[in-house]
Amino acid sequence: MKPDIRHIILAGIVPLFLIFILYMIKIWEIGMDWQFTQLGVYPSEVKGLLGIFTSPLIHSGFTHLIANSLPLFFLSWCLYYFYRDIASYILLILWISTGVLTFLIGKPGWHIGASGLIYGLAFFLFLSGLLRKYAPLIAISLLVTFLYGGLVWNMFPHFTPSNTSWEGHLSGAVSGVLCALAFRHYGPQRPNPFADESDEEPEESFDEIPESESDEYETGSNEEEVKEEEATDKLTLSNMSSRYSTCICCTSSIRLF
Repeated sequence: MKPDIRHIILAGIVPLFLIFILYMIKIWEIGMDWQFTQLGVYPSEVKGLLGIFTSPLIHSGFTHLIANSLPLFFLSWCLYYFYRDIASYILLILWISTGVLTFLIGKPGWHIGASGLIYGLAFFLFLSGLLRKYAPLIAISLLVTFLYGGLVWNMFPHFTPSNTSWEGHLSGAVSGVLCALAFRHYGPQRPNPFADESDEEPEESFDEIPESESDEYETGSNEEEVKEEEATDKLTLSNMSSRYSTCICCTSSIRLF
């Protein structure tokens, strides 16, 4: 299997498992005729603390669940594909921080659904790609904007139906922005365009000398050797001549004496 295809498949394991859990919980709730709404977040009440961890798993019906399924799968797949080294940390932080903020700012009532997590993923992917200035991640930022740009309006109470938790949406968006800022130096980064050149510079000093330069070097060294030999010969001849003259002087002096 090619590495790219394998990477695509592996990035979808956690998102698919999460979607599977959501549907199993809903089927279990309906099949047992139970009501899991009280597992949501109830702001500023002790009974709503558990919902910080469980509210993204609970949905009001299959219509609500189906509406969240596709964006949750796509955005979480993007997270695990492009940010695989930090994806699990981001998902866990978004999950908990969205619930905490909803608990702090939400209006009285049960807040359920994975839409807050979806907002967190969307805003993280959007801002993180811009901060890293890396072309593939910027492309994902633009794609998220194109597909889910309309989500922004559901963060404000004037544009949100009364039965929709705009506080949960806003909490997810804030969590996504904070995660993008906090993790901007972790995970994938824009490659340094001058990294290859800096790596090659030390190697240049160890390159072989071009043939023309090596020939010139050899010629120069040969000339120097010849000059040294000539100087040595001259020195030898001068020494011999001086000795010879000394011998002559000595001979002549003896005769004169």
